Amino acid sequence: MRRAAATAALALLIGGCSTMVPRAVPPGPPTPPPPAGEPVVPPPPIAVGAGLFRLSGPAGQGALLSGTAPQGTSLLLLDGKPVRVAPDGRFIIGFGRDAGASALLEARMQDGRLLQASLTVAPRAWDISSLPTLQRGTSPSPEYQRIRSAEVAQIEAARSAVVESDGWRQPFRWPAIGRISTLFGSQRIYAGQPGAYHSGLDIARGAGAPELAGAPARAPADGTVVLATDHPFTLEGNMVMISHGFGLVSVLMHLSKISVATGDRVVQGQEIGLIGMTGRATGPHLHWGMTWNRERIDPLLVAGPMPPS
Repeated sequence: MRRAAATAALALLIGGCSTMVPRAVPPGPPTPPPPAGEPVVPPPPIAVGAGLFRLSGPAGQGALLSGTAPQGTSLLLLDGKPVRVAPDGRFIIGFGRDAGASALLEARMQDGRLLQASLTVAPRAWDISSLPTLQRGTSPSPEYQRIRSAEVAQIEAARSAVVESDGWRQPFRWPAIGRISTLFGSQRIYAGQPGAYHSGLDIARGAGAPELAGAPARAPADGTVVLATDHPFTLEGNMVMISHGFGLVSVLMHLSKISVATGDRVVQGQEIGLIGMTGRATGPHLHWGMTWNRERIDPLLVAGPMPPS
């Protein structure tokens, strides 16, 4: 039973070894980041469900959408799960890396009506590397499993924290400027067995750019720090988790120094630590991951193209 529990806990890893993929993903061409410096133009709202819902753009794997619910909505559901709605009718919904081809958005109205909209979730081609002669790593030691289980428990508690913040309404900014060295959703296939996909973006030094080690990492939007680790975690190293409200959480990893504490309120652009290579990292970089209600989403689709340094 202990071994089964430890194995289940390992499936919750975040960072480079985040969520275990339940099925193999067919290889596809890599998804390159948009050109640096390209202006971020929010997509115009689109009407779905006979014009009753308004969303910020089309749904897609790894996407985060904002929307407005029909007036008089008492309960909003996405595939049967409640979605929080602000007093002005605004809400956000996200789709994980392996989201299915469709989703159902429902609004239960105060007068008893049920309004529905079927969403088509666009697939994406992921950066898949096939390593047919390389086996996956050996099973972790009991000592590692004990330590890791305690770390995962802290991470899950932070993700479950209920925070009141309007950071989710803001246009997000990049927490650091450099080169995207690893894309969200990239994955390796070891001798036919899929490894864990990369659950965020890695920002490293770009060609001709200054070394990122010791550079500040900044809050991408307003929020509350729900976890600032008091020691480097085995995978994430020194890590800060910021809840932006309405289930939206940013995770910044591998820091050499943390400048905030759990419970602190932070504002967009505030320094939360210094970039380093603590935890499982082969060089200085910043891992930026995002989740909405535990669905892992692509920060590139939230923040838009990275501005020039």
